[in-house]
Amino acid sequence: MALLGVVAFSLTFPATAWGLESFGPWSLVALRSVLAALIAGVFLLAGRVPLPARAHWAGLAVVAGGVVAGFPMLTTLALQTSTTSHAAVVVGLLPLTTASFSALRTGARPSPRFWAAAVAGAAVVLGFTLAQSGGALSTGDAYLFGALVVCAAGYTEGGRLARLMPGWQVIGWALVLCLPLTVTGSALGLAYEPVHLTGHGVAGLVWAAAGSTFLGLYVWYRGMAEIGAPRASQLQLAQPLLTLVWSVALLGEHLSPAAPAAACAVLVCIAVTQRVK
Repeated sequence: MALLGVVAFSLTFPATAWGLESFGPWSLVALRSVLAALIAGVFLLAGRVPLPARAHWAGLAVVAGGVVAGFPMLTTLALQTSTTSHAAVVVGLLPLTTASFSALRTGARPSPRFWAAAVAGAAVVLGFTLAQSGGALSTGDAYLFGALVVCAAGYTEGGRLARLMPGWQVIGWALVLCLPLTVTGSALGLAYEPVHLTGHGVAGLVWAAAGSTFLGLYVWYRGMAEIGAPRASQLQLAQPLLTLVWSVALLGEHLSPAAPAAACAVLVCIAVTQRVK
């Protein structure tokens, strides 16, 4: 389940790049969250799911701020000046950051071998993505590193809550919690940002809402609940490499010949993190 989430997430940056062909950054993020919230609302109503316990609302607010609002907004702003391959540097460091947040928040204590493999995997992906961008940092890096922090917090808290309620309810209630803000943001964004509808733009918006936000986070949180946030997070080491594949296939970006070697090194690190506690 966690791996399915990684595959869904790997399409987020290309889908966002497509969406920016039709919408401004604020409109795209707000509309993405509104559509995802509508999908979640249908499931919650159909299942007659009761409101979460009051004790869970603070955690849901962290999920909403991290993965519903913060990460999409910051990465969308970054993609106005960065390529998808360069933006993958965020995902390259996200597994290690998520494991660190989880250790602090939940008291998880993975072994030294786990941390060694996690650091090695992060180093491989970071080095590869920086090499892809010519070794230079873009003007969007402040957004990217901010996105890294808020997303790791949202993943950690969502994984914790997914042990107490189904994963789709975690992301569903987080989306509903943000709905007043995202509806207002959609109205303001559409009023002030130009809209030029294209096939790519609409497809990007739909995938970002239904695939990356709702479906992707549902299976991701369910997987995290089963195997724990530290182990699940390391599966995301494969995400930047998958994103690079999509960026070549969908956006026509150039893929370095070093990609196969980096992919093999990352797979070895993932295998180690999945075999140790």
